[in-house]
Amino acid sequence: MAQGSVQDDLRDRPVGELLKELSTQTTTLVRQELELAKAEMADKGKRAGLGAGMFGGAGLFGLFALAALTTCVIAALATGMEVWLAALIVAAVYAAAAAILALLGRQKTREAIPPAPEQAIESTKEDVQWAKSRVKSARR
Repeated sequence: MAQGSVQDDLRDRPVGELLKELSTQTTTLVRQELELAKAEMADKGKRAGLGAGMFGGAGLFGLFALAALTTCVIAALATGMEVWLAALIVAAVYAAAAAILALLGRQKTREAIPPAPEQAIESTKEDVQWAKSRVKSARR
């Protein structure tokens, strides 16, 4: 069909019918856009899941590397002392590191409590007081 005949066809149709068709086409377009967004998010979700799995694998192999390094340190220390003593020393160093990290973590967690945005609340209270004082001065 030529461009002119499409315009003539649209001009001959009642406004209600045109609005109904516009509504139907808009609904179809929105549904198609939502389907496209769903498909795109599903693809991104699969990729993110794969990446997270790879991070998990990296963490596992990092743990294995730490275990091997621990064995190496114990073996090196065992050249000058009993094996059990070397293992005890390494365990004590790890326990001290864990205790320090736990104390630092507890301190940082306490700093974050309460989880309310204290500065924003205080600023809002100040704004309310300012607004109240402006209202009072305007009434005078």
